[in-house]
Amino acid sequence: MAMSCKESKAAAAAAAAAAAALDNGKYVRYTPEQVEALEKLYHDCPKPSSMRRQQLIRECPILSNIEPKQIKVWFQNRRCREKQRKEASRLHGVNRKLTAMNKLLMEENDRLQKQVSQLVYGNSYFRQHTQNTVLSTKDTSCESVVTGGQQHHLTPQHPPRDASPAGLLSIAEETLAEFLSKATGTAVEWVQMPGMKPGPDSIGIVAISHGCTGVAARACGLVGLEPTRVAEILKDRPSWLRDCRAVDILNVLPTANGGTIELLYMQLYAPTTLAPGRDFWLLRYTSVMDDGSLVVCERSLSNTQNGPSMPPVQNFVRAEMFPCGYLIRPCEGGGSIIHIVDHMNLEAWSVPEVLRPLYESSTVLAQKTTMAALRQLKQMAQDISQTNISNWGRRPAALQVMGNRLSRGFNEALNGFSDEGWTLIGNDGMDDVNIFVNSNPEKLMGFNISFTNEYNSIFNAVLCSKASMLLQNVRPAMLLRFLREHRSEWADNIDTYTASAAKIGPCTFLGTRVGNSGGQVILPLAQTIEHEELLEVIKLEGVSHMPEDAMMVRDVFHLQLCGGMDENAVGTCAELIFAPIDAAFAEDAPLLPSGFRIIPLGSGKEASSPNRTLDLASALETGTGGNKPSNDLAVTSSTTRSVMMIAFQFAFESHMQETVASMARQYVRSIISSVQRAALALSSAHLGPNAGLRSPLGTPEAHTLARWICQSYRNHMGVELLRSSGEGSESVLKALWHHSDAIMCCSMKAVPVFSFANQAGLDMLETTLVALQDICLEKIFDDHGRKNLCSEIPHIMHQGFASLQGGICLSSMSRPISYERTVAWKVLNEDDDPHCFCFMFVNWSFV
Repeated sequence: MAMSCKESKAAAAAAAAAAAALDNGKYVRYTPEQVEALEKLYHDCPKPSSMRRQQLIRECPILSNIEPKQIKVWFQNRRCREKQRKEASRLHGVNRKLTAMNKLLMEENDRLQKQVSQLVYGNSYFRQHTQNTVLSTKDTSCESVVTGGQQHHLTPQHPPRDASPAGLLSIAEETLAEFLSKATGTAVEWVQMPGMKPGPDSIGIVAISHGCTGVAARACGLVGLEPTRVAEILKDRPSWLRDCRAVDILNVLPTANGGTIELLYMQLYAPTTLAPGRDFWLLRYTSVMDDGSLVVCERSLSNTQNGPSMPPVQNFVRAEMFPCGYLIRPCEGGGSIIHIVDHMNLEAWSVPEVLRPLYESSTVLAQKTTMAALRQLKQMAQDISQTNISNWGRRPAALQVMGNRLSRGFNEALNGFSDEGWTLIGNDGMDDVNIFVNSNPEKLMGFNISFTNEYNSIFNAVLCSKASMLLQNVRPAMLLRFLREHRSEWADNIDTYTASAAKIGPCTFLGTRVGNSGGQVILPLAQTIEHEELLEVIKLEGVSHMPEDAMMVRDVFHLQLCGGMDENAVGTCAELIFAPIDAAFAEDAPLLPSGFRIIPLGSGKEASSPNRTLDLASALETGTGGNKPSNDLAVTSSTTRSVMMIAFQFAFESHMQETVASMARQYVRSIISSVQRAALALSSAHLGPNAGLRSPLGTPEAHTLARWICQSYRNHMGVELLRSSGEGSESVLKALWHHSDAIMCCSMKAVPVFSFANQAGLDMLETTLVALQDICLEKIFDDHGRKNLCSEIPHIMHQGFASLQGGICLSSMSRPISYERTVAWKVLNEDDDPHCFCFMFVNWSFV
């Protein structure tokens, strides 16, 4: 790194010397006034044209003795020095980051060596104990083994304390010691979280517990914030943990060593409608260690400690937080090295058995809580370094607040807490859809101003229609993409159910109105540092709001939060949450969030068809409904399961409650049917890593098309498309499907539409086989690409093939894609008649 800095300085000096050289070998020394004039122009225009340089000579008499060619060389070398300076600064930052990461990895290596030593000692003790034990009773043997290997679990860990400051300080010091033993010691056996690889560009080192009580996760990382700022952010849990409903600080006690002890009451939202939320009664201890590190640690207060107590709260299950927290150390050159430990017992016994993986998985805890804290810190550090205004004139922090409001509003709708004003109303004889009503004035504050200018109505109640589904063999990210890209598949049906309500009072309620829209335009707003979440505005063009006898058409805007689209992420839930907004898009605009949440439950053997979408209600009575005998053919292989939550909110006039409730109930049932159809199609079309080819790829038509594609390519190009495809049509289709380049076919119509794509093509377009057929060829190109395409189509029809130069195109999610070149050819059938066009995008990548 030192050598590269010296080389940069040497190169800069050489460039400065070259700038002063004349053609005849003499040198020109610029005066300070001349340098000042050139620098001023450089800051205004780093790359001036020839005319601009001549104009500079005319306007500045002090430059009259310098030739335009010399000024051109000065600007070239000035840009070179600026580029070298930026590169040196970047390399210095990377070097500092790598140094800190190396220190972190060395500490992690020392901790792992200690853990290995403990395991080796425990193993040798167990062997010696087994060898020396002569015939003894089974009970005695078991007791001695457990006592020897798990002795720390049998002794009382928390001797009684009292509620005095001295007693609370004793609990706090004990909590600090236990937390440090988990963060930097070997109190918990940590294993690397699947899919997480440490590196300078990774979020950090993430590990999950193995074999400990409850669920636990640990993360270490580097953040570009000072320790005190890091502690402030992490203490404000509701600002970054979207599952956190509230944190109330009930008491604060200073300690003699300059720290603080806080008594907290915290509530967490339930992720589904099928289980209550969790709450915690906590002690939080903040202290500065001798080496300057800042520690924030927490633990639950229980009756065994004889400390202050908190009575149970309705609608919540009291969970336990074991000693955990944050160790924040200052980093040389700025920033912080942080260790995060989360360790809880979420009382999984209180939820239906089908949902228990959500409460018993350390991976889920790591994704939802531990990694969320690291992401928030890195996001805030990035926002500070990039203070620019983003889309729609909003700063990143303001957009993040709006995303949090969407998520929080959706969580409130799913949980329906009575203290927020929600009450359950009767059903229509079927309990598949639940209807809640809220008449709290605070809930309606602002809606009449923002949304009712055209309707002359006063909304005084909100209705929420909710349902749950159990899905099988459908990846949450894949289903979420379908719902996002094909809104008309599930949203346009609302007019059918609102027609009867409109007869009584035209459009007398406000909900997530979509209606019969003429088109959907996605306007991206912001995305998080790892692109795991997108905030965007959906513009629905030409939406009909009234029945045909009083038609009124206008554009409607929705603020939308889309998360969990990465199919490779482990344990993440997929969410599509949206709310209507007005065109002004005010930051304090009221929101009524609605949408979908899909949470993976892991794999399980189900006694039902692998392509069947199940209703979750049937599996909740005994908690083992998934294993009930079924008339369907039993499946012996493992199936993936996920639970889907649907919630839609409507603001309405209170005298319309029965009508709106009936409409909302039927509307959500229609959405359930649409989702079931999509899930079945995606399940049958999905290609898992070990699943082999299935319908529709396994159909004879797909094999025939693959053969036509390869034969036409060979006839036109004179070479084989596939290196080795074997003899059978199935091997040809399989080789084409796994080809590294994106290969896709489109129809020979006035507006070509895609009809087939291999796996790379689907990845490039960020879509599925089902949704592919709704994407037009011209929509993925920019203006330059469309012009090239239109000019090359006649050549393709005449000579059978063409090669297009590289450029930029867009995926279905509006992400830019670069490609080296595109090969296009005409696919002929067995009668040599044109069947379709085929395009192969070579060496593509997301920009």
